[in-house]
Amino acid sequence: MIDPVHADLVVDSRGRRCPLPVVDLAKRIAEVEVGAVIGVIADDPAARYDVPAWCGMRGHEYVGKSTQDGTPVYLVRRTS
Repeated sequence: MIDPVHADLVVDSRGRRCPLPVVDLAKRIAEVEVGAVIGVIADDPAARYDVPAWCGMRGHEYVGKSTQDGTPVYLVRRTS
């Protein structure tokens, strides 16, 4: 598992509710190269389902979940 500190880009979506964490991710994924990992910090409980589902729909790899200061961080590897 990749530590969120070592993600290539961290998107802070704390305080933003569904579907905004996924919207934030979608807007920023082009900022990293293919193979890079993005960490999405999101305290919205729906993000635990939304981020992996978005990855499946868009063809990116859901790496898993970690935490930073007690807040979930969803890790996504850009694949295309």
